[in-house]
Amino acid sequence: MAKIAVYGAGSWGTALAVMLSKAGHELTLIGRNQEQITQMQERRENTKYLPGVELPPALKLTTDVQALAADLVIFAVPSHGVRGAGRLARPYVREGSIIVNTAKGLEEGTHLRLSQVLSQELPGNRVAVLSGPSHAEEVGRDMPTAVVVASDLDTAASVQDLVMTPNFRVYTNPDLIGVELGGALKNVIALCTGIADGLGFGDNTMAALMTRGLAEIARLGVAMGGHPLTFAGLAGIGDLIVTCTSMHSRNRRAGVALGQGKPLAQVLEEVGMVVEGVRTTKVAYELSQDKGIAMPITEQAYKILNEGADLKQAVSELMLRGKRHEMEEVAALTLSKTK
Repeated sequence: MAKIAVYGAGSWGTALAVMLSKAGHELTLIGRNQEQITQMQERRENTKYLPGVELPPALKLTTDVQALAADLVIFAVPSHGVRGAGRLARPYVREGSIIVNTAKGLEEGTHLRLSQVLSQELPGNRVAVLSGPSHAEEVGRDMPTAVVVASDLDTAASVQDLVMTPNFRVYTNPDLIGVELGGALKNVIALCTGIADGLGFGDNTMAALMTRGLAEIARLGVAMGGHPLTFAGLAGIGDLIVTCTSMHSRNRRAGVALGQGKPLAQVLEEVGMVVEGVRTTKVAYELSQDKGIAMPITEQAYKILNEGADLKQAVSELMLRGKRHEMEEVAALTLSKTK
């Protein structure tokens, strides 16, 4: 059994800590808010972020960052806090320890993937990414879940050995770029499916947004160095499905509220937790512009969130775009064979 530290006492950090503590690891959950940690120690429950899930007796709770001196350190903080968390952790994380990032996003300004951010802040450590369709509410209750860990194969296999349990199946994938981008960009599409739901649209619309959204995710992902097959896996279509269809998803819930006409500031306050897709939409749009990648759904999401675009006008612009082949590569191949 390993010594594991989970940094971040939100819903996902708590769920992972509960699961890995039950698996027999020496587990410490590190939070920043002493009042919250004290309440969790007394009630053995994270009533704010993961109500109804009992914390195992062996799970240690603290705000002391010295507990980051562990064999495996899992970062479960929002994407915009990853760099600061890595910098704060640097004096305490042991050189050679494996770092696992679970946040799904991209850094604003630099456009860096979060594994790149952590590699900059913790240069003496191997970095892996845990992604896939995994609601904290279900993992914390031991519901069967399948995820993927991405890194070099040796590091990924080491993480797989440590975090896999009978109800938490872990696959490995060496495509770190594809796994990270799939996990980050699906939040943009989940916002859009939520908006469509809030506008009163039906299943046809949802299916169209998810399918064409996946095409956009893969298009940008491949342009940035990801493997196309990764987007057909757990970090791609798997995470996209669960985030676009479940009301556990903060991004979908936020989108529904936007579609119902609520202003963004009110929506974010009502959700009460970080809605990663809002920040990621901006970065994804900027990347698409920089690389000349067509991402029409992402573009309309950017205009809605950042320019106050009318929701129904955004739908019209998507539906009335010029005619296209569904699969440009297939069309091009077919055309070449007829010549």
